[in-house]
Amino acid sequence: MTSDSRRSKRIRPRSRAAVPWSAVVMGLLVSVGAAAQSEAPERTAFKVCQDPNNLPFSNLAGQGIENKLAELFARDLGLPVAYYSFPQRMAFIRNTLRYKLPGEDFRCDIVMGVPAGFDQVSATQPYYRSTYAMVVPKGKGLDGLNKASDLLALPREQLRRLRIGVFDRSPASDWLAHHDLVEQGVPYPLLSPDPAQYPGEIIERDLAAGKIDVAIVWGPIAGFYAKRVRSPEMRVLNMSSEKGVKFDYAMAMGVRYGEPEWKKQIDALIVKHRAAILAILQEYGVPLMELDASPAAR
Repeated sequence: MTSDSRRSKRIRPRSRAAVPWSAVVMGLLVSVGAAAQSEAPERTAFKVCQDPNNLPFSNLAGQGIENKLAELFARDLGLPVAYYSFPQRMAFIRNTLRYKLPGEDFRCDIVMGVPAGFDQVSATQPYYRSTYAMVVPKGKGLDGLNKASDLLALPREQLRRLRIGVFDRSPASDWLAHHDLVEQGVPYPLLSPDPAQYPGEIIERDLAAGKIDVAIVWGPIAGFYAKRVRSPEMRVLNMSSEKGVKFDYAMAMGVRYGEPEWKKQIDALIVKHRAAILAILQEYGVPLMELDASPAAR
């Protein structure tokens, strides 16, 4: 689909902000039931539910943030890491964390990145908070932007010429609607049937090629792919939540309901390895906020 054809579609604002989970993090899960286990079973591996093609979070080559965290935790527990991969589309939890055939064990025991408080899993304490970010190429007429809100102060004539790439039905599309910039939006599909599609394409393919002028995406995606693009150089400007539009979210890990001892183990690992977790997030260019920060908008 060309950027012109994308532009012809109006962005549909939503009544609630999207959940930014793993690329996209945002409204990709369906219902999950409770597993009836009161004790953590004896484990022979640290079994992770992952998306096979979802950098900067995870991939089959083990190059993502969540892969590094899994390796860190598994080393502490003295276990090998084992992955069960499934595209993070609809029914991800049902097809990974909940998936179990008669007479078999569960294929995986933990999802390494879910929104804090996400009720379709038993969510741990959060281990980081990030925010959506605006990615702007250098040398393309927007070098005067020092913060994301500066874009709104541009002359109206210049604003009308901008092509702003966002994932449809995300906080970014809500923000465009809130500031009367819907016509400037170039919507990208939140869900794609193509398993080769990945959220960073909006930056390293279309923004780098000049098909769009600005991209507004979940912070970990922004930070990671902005660093990967060599020409033009990219700048990452954090978005701030405002009344009616929430951009920042705390992220946690998820286990099955009914496994309190396993959850307690993971919570303890998050606390024990706080510094190492922070170092991994910084290595991947994740925009970070204080975990106890009070959100500015709901």
